[in-house]
Amino acid sequence: MDVLVVIDMQNDFIKGSLKGKDTEKLLDRAVDKVNEFKGKVIYTLDTHYENYLNTNEGRNLPIEHCIKGTWGHEIAEKLKKTKGFEKAKKFEKNTFASVELGEYLKSLDNEEKIDNIYFLGLVADICVVSNILLVKGFLPEKNIYLYKDLTEGLTEEKKKSAIDVLESCHIKIV
Repeated sequence: MDVLVVIDMQNDFIKGSLKGKDTEKLLDRAVDKVNEFKGKVIYTLDTHYENYLNTNEGRNLPIEHCIKGTWGHEIAEKLKKTKGFEKAKKFEKNTFASVELGEYLKSLDNEEKIDNIYFLGLVADICVVSNILLVKGFLPEKNIYLYKDLTEGLTEEKKKSAIDVLESCHIKIV
């Protein structure tokens, strides 16, 4: 079985407070990938609360985003319309990576045997790289891939740096 992990494709990253340069175009391509994917699709949601600016992340990135209960926290509407979205597993995380995602994938592999794990989403140099490396730690023998054209970094240089790190850790860039 193959798994596709869609990282933080939420309104604040696509059209809101942390909108990237080409995220709306990226969203359309991500929707196509999700609809054509022949496997299990999982989503993560960057999740913060009203006290965000008082957290460690908030002090280092003082831009409120993905506050639970707001429009910005929601997964993009176009993704909500993809096949199987309602039944897909979703993980809220209040930091860059989701330990629960790693635990879930390890458990899923024990039950159903995962062949390949693919990633896409936002932001390449923060949450994407963090989740991929966390999953690699839980499942070091699995083939893990990043769709490089289905992610965007804070800058092109930072995206390239994240991809370089992933390649060094034996993640396949496709």
